[in-house]
Amino acid sequence: MLRGKTAIITGSNSGIGLGAAEELARAGADVVLNSFTDRPEDHALAADLGKRHGVSARYIAADMSDGAACRALIEKAGGCDILVNNAGIQFVAPVEEFPVEKWNQILAINLSSAFHTSAAALPGMRAKGWGRIVNIASAHGLTASPYKSAYIAAKHGVVGLSKTIALETAGQGITCNAICPGYVLTPLVEAQIPDQMKVHGMDRETVIREVMLLRQPSRQFATTEQIGGTVVYLCGPYADQVTGTTISVDGGWTAL
Repeated sequence: MLRGKTAIITGSNSGIGLGAAEELARAGADVVLNSFTDRPEDHALAADLGKRHGVSARYIAADMSDGAACRALIEKAGGCDILVNNAGIQFVAPVEEFPVEKWNQILAINLSSAFHTSAAALPGMRAKGWGRIVNIASAHGLTASPYKSAYIAAKHGVVGLSKTIALETAGQGITCNAICPGYVLTPLVEAQIPDQMKVHGMDRETVIREVMLLRQPSRQFATTEQIGGTVVYLCGPYADQVTGTTISVDGGWTAL
């Protein structure tokens, strides 16, 4: 379905980003993986993904907190038909205690990076008359929780940025949308489960259902494959007229 298209996925050497890369490659797209590290295992991960799906797959290191590096990523890739802005970090603290450096870092990585990569990719998309920008926002791009001010501000910003890009590219063969996941079972989340079991004195299934997924009515994690599949849908022909919107993959969280 996406044969001949090149997809760049930021923050994609694990978790949601890697899941999106897997599903895009499965659909035939050539993929560019990215994170801030530049280890042999990063490049090996890309090589393995490409071999398994019969596509070109590369890894390009870039620091998503640096606007110039974000733009250079698009240039180094040599082409970008599909851009998935996924890179993100989290930090939790009350507003009055929130470290300024953490606020700046979260806004840079979670929001400004999407602006820089999109700005760099759009001229090429316009020249081809086709492009897809998929921004990984969050249920926290539509609602809020205490102690996550920077993350929530950034993800609300991602949703607004997506709408603006959609309006600026309407009728040009380019779409821009935001996916808003709830809790997704990534390696990072998986690693938190044993600690939560100890803190609450609960078994695995109970702590997942009653603590970690308390705000997710389905009481089930979304999977990286499900998020990746949603990305593929937004890049396919059935979504040609889907632009400027959010798609929640949150087990009913934002329906409450």
